[in-house]
Amino acid sequence: MKTMAFSELRRLWTIQRVMVRYGLDEFLFAHPLARPLRWLTRLSPDRWFSRQTRALPRADRIHHALEDLGPIFVKFGQTLSTRRDLLPDDIADALSKLQDQVLPFDSAVAREQIEAGVGVPIPEVFATFEDTPLASASIAQVHAATLHDGSSVVVKVLRPNMREVIKRDLGLMYRIARLAERYWSEGPRLRPVEVVAEYEKTTLDELDLVREAANGAQLRRNFLESDQLYVPEMYFDYCRENVLVIERIEGVQISNIAELERRGVNFEALAKHGVDVFFRQVFRDNFFHADMHPGNVFVDTTVPSEPRYIAVDFGIVGSLTLEDRRYLAENLVAFFHRDYDRVAELHVQSGWVPEHTRIEDFASAIRTVCEPIFEKPLAEISFGLVLLRLFQTARRFEMQVQPQLILLQKTLLHIEGLGRQLYPELDLWKTAKPYLERWLSEQVGPRAIAKKLRAELPRYGEILPELPGLMHSVLKDTQADRRRSAEQALAMQQLQHTVRTGQRAQLIALIGIGAVVSSIVMAGLDVGSSVPWSAWLLGGFGACCVAIALIRR
Repeated sequence: MKTMAFSELRRLWTIQRVMVRYGLDEFLFAHPLARPLRWLTRLSPDRWFSRQTRALPRADRIHHALEDLGPIFVKFGQTLSTRRDLLPDDIADALSKLQDQVLPFDSAVAREQIEAGVGVPIPEVFATFEDTPLASASIAQVHAATLHDGSSVVVKVLRPNMREVIKRDLGLMYRIARLAERYWSEGPRLRPVEVVAEYEKTTLDELDLVREAANGAQLRRNFLESDQLYVPEMYFDYCRENVLVIERIEGVQISNIAELERRGVNFEALAKHGVDVFFRQVFRDNFFHADMHPGNVFVDTTVPSEPRYIAVDFGIVGSLTLEDRRYLAENLVAFFHRDYDRVAELHVQSGWVPEHTRIEDFASAIRTVCEPIFEKPLAEISFGLVLLRLFQTARRFEMQVQPQLILLQKTLLHIEGLGRQLYPELDLWKTAKPYLERWLSEQVGPRAIAKKLRAELPRYGEILPELPGLMHSVLKDTQADRRRSAEQALAMQQLQHTVRTGQRAQLIALIGIGAVVSSIVMAGLDVGSSVPWSAWLLGGFGACCVAIALIRR
């Protein structure tokens, strides 16, 4: 393995300094494996010149540290902020600021980025442009603007040098992942290098705002007629790799529970719509929004009794193969029916656990984890904790991490976090089960056959006029094949007959030659003047046998 580069060492030193500056080293070095390195913190000058920051409340210290460390760490904080069931309230509140309240960069730099991307001065594109950003996140910030036709829009601008900053941290993550895979006993099972590779793909894709606009347009088409989700319009004429122009929406941020209550929003309907929208994206469209933290989700309260979601920020989307979707659906349905043997069988069939795994033992372990969560409202269920227990169970059975499902798992955690805040009594199983069963019947039942027939009808329409000619050709070819088969069979019979005849002739010839030789030997042994009659008889018999063999050949 290559030695660690100087840039990586410098980045590690920076991370260590930031953690010391905000007093987070006490958490890091509390782990037994890290205690021998505690002396490194005493070498850092930040320990002695950061008493003011180390004295801040712990939640603020974590928030500021992640913000100082850059976009990779901010995204980690965003994910954690949705899991209030796993975090104390003060930390969850502080981390929620990372969703859209990261320190903004200079608006003059934002203007330069926009003009460089679009290629013309801002006044030629926008009638108005607000320098104060509406929100600022880990990778970009957004400004309100108005087009010359009067359309109200939002302009998203990437932070400067984002690609270089992210690649630097990704390089360090790869280094740590390779070390873990090589020296950690759990490395081969957890596949950290593949996990980092999947994370790299999604993160770098997020830096291309034209790709984000295309993702948003696809999602908008999928839900154009929906009364559960609204996706704003993209203005592709002004979109570039580092600039995105999108319709400005009016809605209440989903984390603003007080305002939603004030407007009389039906939280039960909103929560159920969220589950339905998620499963439609995954199983109907195979194209799902994979960054569903509260900063990217708003609520249209025009009709409070039937509220609908508004989604923004489409930099990270996910899709699965048909096999993965079918596998997930069958697993979930089996969970709903508490058929743990079937769940265990599916894990083995998919290759997630080794073939030698005993189904009965694995099913019993899954039952122990999952049985307590059924028939409970969402308020009493923590899928985060269930996942942790499942991972612990999986470790016993050598279950491998599936990198292609990481985005889906993260999105599920976001959905649960949102559902917990909106309507804790939501029965997630009852809401999701009918949809999954219907989807499975469409994939493998009579409805699936009918659907495939409908899809193939245009092709069948093209083939139908040619069918009589094709049938005639097939019958003609069949007759020709039969004639050829009959001729080949006759030739084979003749060949077999010839071979058998030749073998018999050879046998008769050998007998005749043997008899002739024997007669000659008998004549030579007799010392008399005349040849004995027995020698003549044996020689004649041999000559006849040789003659018969020659005639047969």
